[in-house]
Amino acid sequence: MAIAYHVVFGCYGFWLPNDPRGSWSKHVYSRQLQAFGEATTVHTSDSVAHVPHDHAKRLAAKSALMYPAVRLSMRQVEATARGFAQASSEADTRVYACAIMPDHVHLVIGERGQDMDNLVGRFKSRATKQLQAEEIHPLNGKHTPWARSYWKVYLDDDEDVREAIEYVVNNPVRDGGARQHWSFVISLGG
Repeated sequence: MAIAYHVVFGCYGFWLPNDPRGSWSKHVYSRQLQAFGEATTVHTSDSVAHVPHDHAKRLAAKSALMYPAVRLSMRQVEATARGFAQASSEADTRVYACAIMPDHVHLVIGERGQDMDNLVGRFKSRATKQLQAEEIHPLNGKHTPWARSYWKVYLDDDEDVREAIEYVVNNPVRDGGARQHWSFVISLGG
């Protein structure tokens, strides 16, 4: 039984269904993306982010999107965090770790019997509303800044949770940035 989840969701255009490294998508619905091939379905829960691939093909597919792929500025990252704080409070959710990267988000969320689809939807919705309220929505409100789906890993014991927290906390550092500290993140024992 899961005691927490490691949740990852991307910004619009972050990971395409026919990404050469693979994806969990079964179909490519976008006409613009169909020219770049079928869905590249993988059946692993392990990250394929570092799999060697054709970078030019991936970037060409991104350039065919209806809107530019979203990359959050630091100001937009901070607004997203304010939206997440509201979502966390409203849902009475324990967030043990959060990394808001320019093009995707990592969260470690404690299991409290909540429907994860609705909870992730709430996080995305509150962040979007905050970006709109601050008039810094990356696509000027024309489209959601978030990818439709998300990835989740069930964390079954304290050691799994600690490892996921460490991974998430260090994610910005691995990307050349600093650790992020958000008011809505609590310690595992908290």
